[in-house]
Amino acid sequence: MFETFDALLLARIQFAFTVSFHFIFPAFSIGLASYLAVLEGLWLKTGKAIYLDLFRYWIKIFAVAFAMGVVSGIVMSYQFGTNWSVFSDKAGPVIGPLMAYEVLTAFFLEAGFLGVMLFGMSRVGKKLHFAATCMVALGTFVSAFWILSVNSWMQTPVGFEMGANGQFLPGPSWWDIVFNPSFPYRLVHTVIAAYLTTAFVVGGVGAWHLLKDASNGHARKMFSMAMWMAALVAPIQIFAGDMHGLNTLEHQPQKVMAMEGHYQSHPDGAPLILFGIPDSAEKRVKYAIEIPKASSLILKHDLNAPLAGLDTIPDDEEPPVGIIFWSFRIMVGIGFAMLGIGAWSLLARMRRKLYDWHWLHRAALVMAPSGFVAVIAGWITTEVGRQPYVIYNLLRTSDAASPLDAPAVGASLAAFVVVYFAVFSVGTWYILKLMSGPPHTGEAGVKRTEKGPIRTAGITPGPTQNPGGSQPVPGNEGEV
Repeated sequence: MFETFDALLLARIQFAFTVSFHFIFPAFSIGLASYLAVLEGLWLKTGKAIYLDLFRYWIKIFAVAFAMGVVSGIVMSYQFGTNWSVFSDKAGPVIGPLMAYEVLTAFFLEAGFLGVMLFGMSRVGKKLHFAATCMVALGTFVSAFWILSVNSWMQTPVGFEMGANGQFLPGPSWWDIVFNPSFPYRLVHTVIAAYLTTAFVVGGVGAWHLLKDASNGHARKMFSMAMWMAALVAPIQIFAGDMHGLNTLEHQPQKVMAMEGHYQSHPDGAPLILFGIPDSAEKRVKYAIEIPKASSLILKHDLNAPLAGLDTIPDDEEPPVGIIFWSFRIMVGIGFAMLGIGAWSLLARMRRKLYDWHWLHRAALVMAPSGFVAVIAGWITTEVGRQPYVIYNLLRTSDAASPLDAPAVGASLAAFVVVYFAVFSVGTWYILKLMSGPPHTGEAGVKRTEKGPIRTAGITPGPTQNPGGSQPVPGNEGEV
């Protein structure tokens, strides 16, 4: 079935498919873990039960999303050894320790405190439970820290030495590797994106319940908190994205050329192309709608600053312009839409109509999944813009793949598609079902079964016998 396909292309599609599924859940759980810590902290500080109710409402959703993120992440990492064994061999001395640090820090924090956070509120003190919630939130951030450090090193590799066998070996300082030139910008931009993603999900859920019952105090509170986040953080994200773009221009200029659609160099100021159809065969953007010299103003802060184009890059090093051009615009467009919702909510708040303007609620509901679309579009911009390299300017993607035939890669890709859509569709449906129920006073939180653990090994206890007969003693039926 897959004999006529290219094995490298199938391997790239498989990794893109699995990482796109995976990225959705950490982007949500990073922000939601922090939101839960804020809710519990406000409950402890104010004593208001509404914060505890919202905490218990959202912790159920967090538990499902966190579990799906862990499962999809584990599966994704196996591909380094199956489809990308050459990359693993060459970059392993640098990449391996950084990913191990994630396990030793983030996973240990999350594994150590997640059970207390989910099930321990009635078993430990309030302060200890709050500490566990904060540790889980910290763990999600630490996990993002290490993964983004790995990815950023692949984008801007420094601090390494080349071994005799072609391996990338750590140099004298790990600090140079961890805090590589693009890492601080990528970390800030991605973590803020996760917070905004969560804010708009929370805001969308609050808007949904306000449209059904505008008097629901719990829905009012979550909607108000989400809109504060949108109004205050969306402008910061736009500024952080601009800083990240300037850093990318310095270290990965051809990526920015593709994002801007600049096939040709502009010695006297480059236009900002708003929309158009990139044509790599003709080396131009057809039907371009542009603002003269605005790109130079944004990227160089000078209307007449020269900007190099893709005509300065060899054709075999040119990234796929069409994909990057549009994914970048989707990400930026959603960012400004978030800014608009935040500004709209401020106007409604000033006029004391935050809970009465149903068109604002409808817009927030439509924008609920926008954060997920934005983070996927941003990931596509970052990763496709690095092509044709997996380690920028040093190791080509075509040289990093395992020596596998197309049918082998295609079969595993087909299996991933079937299993992922089956499993994660059910998980997503369950999350939406939880969200569809309105938050209320006396939320139960995560329920714990009273039957105890299921025994999967050894001898399962049977019925307890009477000394003189074969009938079990009542109440000792030996539940499994």
